[in-house]
Amino acid sequence: MLRMVPLPVPGRIKENGFTLVELMVSLMIFGMLAAAGVGLLSFSVRAQEAAERRLGDLAQLRRASTLMAADLGQAAPRLHRDDNGAPLPAVTGGGASIGFVRRGWENVDGVPRSSLQRVEYRLAGGKLERLSWPMVDGAAPRAAVAMLDGVRGLSFRYRMPAGDWRDRWEPVEPDDLPLAVEMVADVAGSSGVTRQLFLTGRAW
Repeated sequence: MLRMVPLPVPGRIKENGFTLVELMVSLMIFGMLAAAGVGLLSFSVRAQEAAERRLGDLAQLRRASTLMAADLGQAAPRLHRDDNGAPLPAVTGGGASIGFVRRGWENVDGVPRSSLQRVEYRLAGGKLERLSWPMVDGAAPRAAVAMLDGVRGLSFRYRMPAGDWRDRWEPVEPDDLPLAVEMVADVAGSSGVTRQLFLTGRAW
């Protein structure tokens, strides 16, 4: 028995899958989305790294500032001697360094010593360093501790008892203290130039 098979009607042929043009357009769109995603991810990583560097610089600067504020806030009108026995005024300051004697040196180990401590801040090798001495008079300093890295410039100014500011500390009496100390530091990286003011023990 013969079976009639209908012939396909022109223009109504059913198509399965994608054409080559559609596949190429889809791949192009996918590539554009992938490229945009990679770019966004790279930007996010760079932004995070920059933020971490910025926060690290600020934390380093804050630690140095906090310690300097504590030291200067406890500055004492105490004359002292260097490791050669030469007398020094209570504060020595000029250029990129400042030295003085501070009160309140904690003695957690119970060592028989004074609660006074001689300290100095200075610029050396691109770093803000803090020096300390085991004894106030006639002793060699301990190893310097780096407080701030990448310092391109450092200067101090001193507020005199009359209220004026000077680039060098030149006291009338050797045991005089400045009312305040200004530190200007030019730090490489995100910190840049910072200006900070510290009160001394005389101002309290």
